[in-house]
Amino acid sequence: MSPDHHEHTIAVPAICAGVGLHTGQRVRLSVRPAQAGAGIVFVRTDITDRDNRVPARADLVTQTRLGTVITNADGVSVSTIEHLMAALSALGVDNAQIEMDGPEVPIMDGSSLPFVQLLDQAGFRRQFLPQSFIEILKPVTVIEGDKRASLTPADRFEMHFEIDFESAVIGHQEVDLVITEDSFRTELAAARTFGFIEGVEALRAAGLARGGSMDNAVVIDGDRVLNAEGLRFVDEFVRHKALDAIGDLYVLGMPILGRFEGIRAGHGLNNALVRELLSQPEAYRVVTRAPSLQQAG
Repeated sequence: MSPDHHEHTIAVPAICAGVGLHTGQRVRLSVRPAQAGAGIVFVRTDITDRDNRVPARADLVTQTRLGTVITNADGVSVSTIEHLMAALSALGVDNAQIEMDGPEVPIMDGSSLPFVQLLDQAGFRRQFLPQSFIEILKPVTVIEGDKRASLTPADRFEMHFEIDFESAVIGHQEVDLVITEDSFRTELAAARTFGFIEGVEALRAAGLARGGSMDNAVVIDGDRVLNAEGLRFVDEFVRHKALDAIGDLYVLGMPILGRFEGIRAGHGLNNALVRELLSQPEAYRVVTRAPSLQQAG
C-alpha cells in the first residue's frame, strides 16, 4: 500500500483461525473495516454480559509477561496482540475492528507474516482524515538493570535493537533498519518468536505456552535449534524482537517519527517507554501530514 498520508482501513473483512500461544485455545479472528478516527479496537464476541470492546491503547496494557495484554474497565482482556499490531502498524492500517471469539490472538506461525497475508487479502481503503504521527521532540529513555529502551528525534521511523544470550545459537545480535512497509515485509515480518526447551515446562506450569510448538516458535535446546527447517534468517531472534517492539509501540495509536533503540528490551520495557513518553508532553507532538496546499497560494 503506498503512503499518501491519509488514514487507511481495510477494504473488506478477512478471517483466520488458530490457537493461542499461551492459552492453547482455538480462536477465530476477523479483521473488519472501521471508520476514520476509530483506531484499532479488539472486540471479544464470546463476551455478551459487559463491555466487550478493548481499544489497543497504551493505558490499557495490563500485562507484559511474554506478550502484551490489554484490558478494558470491565475486566475484558485480549492477549498476545503484538504480532498482529506490528502488521497493522507497518502496513499503515490506522483503523480496524478485530473480532475474536476467545481471549488470545492466534499465534499462527509465530511471526507477523500470516497477518500481513491476511491484510493483503482484505485490501486497503483510503479514508478522508489526514494521518497523524507522533513526532519525538526530545530523547526519552527507560532503564531496568542492563536493559534499556529509548526514543529519540528522527524524521522517519527507525529501529535499532540489540540482544545478548549465552546460547551460541543466538549470542550477540543487532539489527538497524528504517521501518517502512517494504522493509517490514522483507526484513522482519517472517521472524518467529522463540524459546528455550528447558523453560517450556516452567511456563506450562504457570499456565503459559500451552499452545506453543515447533509449528509456531523457534525452539532452542542448549546450542542448537530443534526446528527441522532451521532459521528463516541467521539473526531471526533479534529481528523478532524488533517486530515485537513495532507492535508494542503501536498502542500509541499512530505511527512514530523517531528512532527506537532497544538493548535487551522486551514487552515490559517497551510499554514502560510508551508510558514514559506520554508522561512527558514536551517530548513529543502530534502532527499530520496532509497533502500540501501551499502551491495553491
